Amino acid sequence: MPNYRRLYVEGGTYFFTVNLLERHGNDLLIRHIDVLRAAVRKVKKAHPFTIHAFVVLPEHLHCVLEFPEGDSDFPLRWRLIKSEFSKSLPSTERRSAIRIKRGERGIWQRRFWEHQIRDDDDYRYHIQYTHYNPVKHGLVNNPFDWQYSTIDRYTQNEQV
Repeated sequence: MPNYRRLYVEGGTYFFTVNLLERHGNDLLIRHIDVLRAAVRKVKKAHPFTIHAFVVLPEHLHCVLEFPEGDSDFPLRWRLIKSEFSKSLPSTERRSAIRIKRGERGIWQRRFWEHQIRDDDDYRYHIQYTHYNPVKHGLVNNPFDWQYSTIDRYTQNEQV
C-alpha cells in the first residue's frame, strides 16, 4: 500500500483536483451542479475556507482554496463535500464488491490531488490552469464561456 504524504500548512493555499470514479462519458457533476454547490456551501459554512478559483467539469473539478490561520484540515472538507454530494443522489451507480463491503458509494475516486501553493507565480499559474481547463478539454473556446467556473467573479474581484 502506498504511503501518501501530504503537506499540511495551517492557513495555507492549495490547488486541488478531485475526480469522479467513472470519468469516461460521465457528466454527473454538471448535471447535478446545484447539489455540488449546496454541498460546498454547507461544508464551507461549517469549516470555513476561501475560494480563489473553482471550475467544475463534467467528471472532475479543480480549485484553489485558502484555509484559515491555524487550520489545515483539507481532507475533512473533501470527505464532507464528497459525502454531502453523494448522499443527495439516488444510489444507481455501479459499485465494486469492495465498495459494497465497505458501505461506500461508487461516485468519487477515493483520493484527491493537492498542491500547496508556494508563491505568487505558483498561485497565478494554478488560477489560470483552473480557469483554462474547460478550454483544454475542448468544452469551450473561451474560458469565459464555461458557466461552471469562477472566472467572471475572479476577474471582477480577484478573489471569491
